[in-house]
Amino acid sequence: MATAREIMTGSAECIGENETLEEAARKMLQLDVGSLPICGEDNRLKGIISDRDIVTKCVAQGGDPRTTRAGELGEGKPVTIGADDSIEEAISTMQTHQVRRLPVIDGHELVGMLSQADIAKNYPEDRVGDLVKFISLD
Repeated sequence: MATAREIMTGSAECIGENETLEEAARKMLQLDVGSLPICGEDNRLKGIISDRDIVTKCVAQGGDPRTTRAGELGEGKPVTIGADDSIEEAISTMQTHQVRRLPVIDGHELVGMLSQADIAKNYPEDRVGDLVKFISLD
């Protein structure tokens, strides 16, 4: 079975923890993605922010995305996968934490993002339905 490094989307771009949610939304639009890793001043991963987070945790609660910082929405320790971890391990991690995307880490460096779609494209065709069922959020 392949490793995370072999099927991930490489060159993941971060949003800085001190950049605004408006800047994060613009970057998501430019990159055509629904989430971005949040990186700190030390270049370490601080969390993940999604377009849904911006809407539900800021806009819907009366916050201002022009002044709210991305780091304010990064909660807890981010769930990650090692670059050389197996796809089976990635699936298990996604299932356990009910996430559809995982930052891929090599040591302390963010090297890419692994999504449910990346796995599905590289998973045996007869098992893709099981994959979606395992990871699907209820």
